[in-house]
Amino acid sequence: MTPDQLLQGLLHGNAPVQRRAMAKAITLLESTRTDHRTLADELLTAMLPHTGQSFRLGISGVPGVGKSTFIEALGLYLIGQGHRVAVLTIDPSSTVSGGSILGDKTRMEHLSVHPQAYIRPSPSSGTLGGVAEKTRESMLVCEAAGYDVVIVETVGVGQSETAVANMSDMFVLLQLPNAGDDLQAIKKGVMEIADLVVINKADIDALAATRAQLQITSALQLLGMHASSGHMHGDDSVWHPKVVQISALLNQGVDSFWAAVSEFKAVQLKNGRFGIRRQQQALSWMWERIDAGLKQNFRAQPRVQTLLPQLSQHVAAGQLAASTAARQLLSAYETTSQSAGFI
Repeated sequence: MTPDQLLQGLLHGNAPVQRRAMAKAITLLESTRTDHRTLADELLTAMLPHTGQSFRLGISGVPGVGKSTFIEALGLYLIGQGHRVAVLTIDPSSTVSGGSILGDKTRMEHLSVHPQAYIRPSPSSGTLGGVAEKTRESMLVCEAAGYDVVIVETVGVGQSETAVANMSDMFVLLQLPNAGDDLQAIKKGVMEIADLVVINKADIDALAATRAQLQITSALQLLGMHASSGHMHGDDSVWHPKVVQISALLNQGVDSFWAAVSEFKAVQLKNGRFGIRRQQQALSWMWERIDAGLKQNFRAQPRVQTLLPQLSQHVAAGQLAASTAARQLLSAYETTSQSAGFI
């Protein structure tokens, strides 16, 4: 299908046609083939006027915290409220085989078959930050197709799970009732950027859940004393992160959670930070793609390809410092680029 056909399928296709167009569009965007990237850029440019109308919700948490169960409960609740929900789940890629199971849809058996929901699992492919390389572009596809709530679920491996906050309107961190004391909560880098913290599985141990809520609330208040956290304590014009308890398995507290999300959105729209955050994210996305493109171009340079095996061998044998080898490779790259007229 051509980019124009994909766009027409996204915008005007009936349900089966639209879902097929979404799947094909995301597959095209995830492709690394040069000719596919050209078509993908054409599709992205055509889609842009039809994007930006959804609410982007990023969700992270350690494995076993119940992210998939929570997302299914939330998705079904939102559909009941008249929303269309898209879920982009990121599965970790094996460092040995490079493959991913992509089995999150099996844990959302009711949401995955609902006509008002769309679930797309993608491999992380070694990308740091817990999100796939083309997650942002996949979000635009969902928005162009008319989904007004887009949820991104990260692989959830701990303190590195911050990239999702740079592509979502609200970042939610899921915690277990016995996740550790308030000092441990502060030590986790994601706590500093969390807009809302959810204590899941509160039904298992109500006392532990309440204790965790108080400890994390205290930690958030401490972080809020620093303006750099973005949640300056005492400033009523900005959002102050909250901690809520839920039981996704029993479908308890989902309505309270969404009420907090709606309150957050209202505050952000009123103080103008909603639009500013999206502008900053768009610029961040541009620089990420520049970094990725430069790295790919660097590896493809013939002079670099010639020197790389030998220098790598010297570094591995301890005969050459890694920083020295890096400078030599960069120098070779710059020399080649200058001779080609790029610099």
